[in-house]
Amino acid sequence: MFRTLRRARPVALPLPPWLAHALSAQRGPVPWSAVVRGALAGGPLLLVAILADRAPLGVVAAIAAMLAGINDRPGSRRTSVRRIGVPALAGAVGLLVGTYSGDHLDAVPLTLVLTGLGLVAGGFSAVGTVASGAGTQLLVTTAVGAGMPLPGPAWQSAPAFLAGAGWLLVLRLALPTPGSLGGDSRLAFRLDGERAAVAAVYDAVAALLDAAGTEHAVARRAALTAALDQAQDALTGPRLRRHASSADERRLHAQYAAALPLGEAATALAWAERSLPPRTGEGPRRLAAAVRGNTPAGPLPAPSRTEPALRALDDALLHAAEAFDRGRGCDLHTRRRSAVSLLRTALGAGGREYGLRAGLCFGASAAVAQALHHGPWHGAHQHWYWLPATAVFLVKPDLGPLASRVLCRAAGTVLGALLFAGLAAVLPRPEGLVALVAVCGALIPVAARHFAAQTTVVTVLVLALIMVAGEPQASVNRIGETLLACAIVLVVGHLPMPGQRGGGVRTRIEAADAAAHAYLAHVLSESGDRGTRWTLRREAYRTLAEARTAIALAAAELPALARHSEGADEVAAVLERLVDTTTACAVHLDDTGRLTPRHTARLAELRSELAARRGPVALREPAPRPAG
Repeated sequence: MFRTLRRARPVALPLPPWLAHALSAQRGPVPWSAVVRGALAGGPLLLVAILADRAPLGVVAAIAAMLAGINDRPGSRRTSVRRIGVPALAGAVGLLVGTYSGDHLDAVPLTLVLTGLGLVAGGFSAVGTVASGAGTQLLVTTAVGAGMPLPGPAWQSAPAFLAGAGWLLVLRLALPTPGSLGGDSRLAFRLDGERAAVAAVYDAVAALLDAAGTEHAVARRAALTAALDQAQDALTGPRLRRHASSADERRLHAQYAAALPLGEAATALAWAERSLPPRTGEGPRRLAAAVRGNTPAGPLPAPSRTEPALRALDDALLHAAEAFDRGRGCDLHTRRRSAVSLLRTALGAGGREYGLRAGLCFGASAAVAQALHHGPWHGAHQHWYWLPATAVFLVKPDLGPLASRVLCRAAGTVLGALLFAGLAAVLPRPEGLVALVAVCGALIPVAARHFAAQTTVVTVLVLALIMVAGEPQASVNRIGETLLACAIVLVVGHLPMPGQRGGGVRTRIEAADAAAHAYLAHVLSESGDRGTRWTLRREAYRTLAEARTAIALAAAELPALARHSEGADEVAAVLERLVDTTTACAVHLDDTGRLTPRHTARLAELRSELAARRGPVALREPAPRPAG
């Protein structure tokens, strides 16, 4: 009798976090609206400028459209005004500063100016996503203005830049989304981003109710937080009037506000760790469909009222049905950040660390570029601005871990430069290059899913613009200077810095800790002000989500950098459980006026665990809170 010998399967070794991050890509449907806008932005602008014999200004406008296309992310039209417009204004200022500095300053003073701008822009980039985009464009356009030879007066470049970014913003505001023209109003498409964001909140509530009592509840609660954040951002963008100006917008505000008590009740039910009947999530799902279709809510199935959280869910559904029918504008429960708060963030530990690294990388790359530019061994090379401009993108932590973005940038640049070298040999000029710019503009929204793919597309686009401006093919120089920028950023990124490392993560954790305890104190005070409670709850979950994002990026760094954020993930997990428990306490207090022994014991346990973990991330000790 013979035994069949089976060959053992090889065990796959896990990839290092930084390499796994470099190989991963976002998934999702093709953003066809953004693809169309990208095709209609830089290419047509460049064509008009060439026909008007103003090719250099067309190049500037196309660069602005490219940068605006990178910031053209999914969301509401109102949000895009800030996301695209603020960085564009910063880019125009940078172009003016760079042009005048490059014309009037020698190499050493110019390098000092660029270093100082890097310190300031890097510090303010820690304020948020829009500030980070503005800081990036400020530094990139300063380098371009200082190094790119542009004919004519220096002041002409800034209006051309604003025209390029403004044209893409006009397309973003004016073009309807495919499939959005079937509503009652011809202008209903203006709110399609807001409507989709609010509907996603109700879907997330239903998904959390379905997952109650399972291992998926924690992930579904995080998805609900993300949906609420996106809806809040979509509805609170810049506006000409203080309040919503149309009936449709007021109805969306009311529908968003009605989702807050639903989310609160769903979180309390998930905290109880008991499965719910399948029909429990049917009501929020019908509300989501009503938001998407801009239709009345209709009859909603009522859940059982056997416990406080289920009674809260039923009451929230009744309130939502009333809000859908009434459609009056409501408070969005946001807390505006003051100028003092923004300045404190920029000057805090995270802002100082980010600013110092951005300033050193930008300044060092500018110094090396100037040395090569003026050195006899490098010749009269006109593209020295590529080196500091590349370093700006590499030093940004919101683009991924340092090693990952350096690897992706190097691979994308090599591939893009080789691809352009082949295309440049066969394309007619300038019409072929203009078509190439239009194609690359259309590909940017799709390539944004992976940093290497985005770098490839941007490299081809920039090299095409350089050739349209009348300069020779520069693929080889682009590769060499990108690799040099990668080396500079890797070295500076691992240099020891004054103060404690991981300042960005600690700042986020401290903000989440303060928000969680402010929310807890308000709930335990048994205040009847639900509006303030929902505002504090939103702030607590939002700051926790921001902390989680920062922690995930820091954990995917090389070990020399990742060790500085060790322990932060565990603290964030405890804070999340504390906020979830606080929400369950709030719902129970609304119904009974007192807490159960399980609630009080859970609060005491979490606060003790948080105090034990406080040391590794240097959180301050909170003030004593009432025990309820």
